[in-house]
Amino acid sequence: MDHRRAEELLANERRRLEDLLVHSTQVGLVEREGANEQGDIADSAEPFTSEEENNAIAASLRARLEAVERAEARLADGSYGLSVRSGTPISDERLEADPAAELTVDEVETS
Repeated sequence: MDHRRAEELLANERRRLEDLLVHSTQVGLVEREGANEQGDIADSAEPFTSEEENNAIAASLRARLEAVERAEARLADGSYGLSVRSGTPISDERLEADPAAELTVDEVETS
């Protein structure tokens, strides 16, 4: 894959993830504030369930962002586009779909 195209894909993915992480954090704050307000009687476990969901989403987004950071490091050191397991080239189609891909499709299927 062309170096500039890889940079573009990774930068777009980083922005997307950072925006989602900010949104997820803001939603969590609003929901926590709402749970602390007095009002109608509601299920007292609901805010905790929602907070756990938001935490799980944020953790998933952070893990994905870490994968993008690893891909950016591989791009910088010249190993981007090669499987971290075998060194086999990852197809451009796969990198277009997932710019942070670390394994070939065959390696993912056999994991």
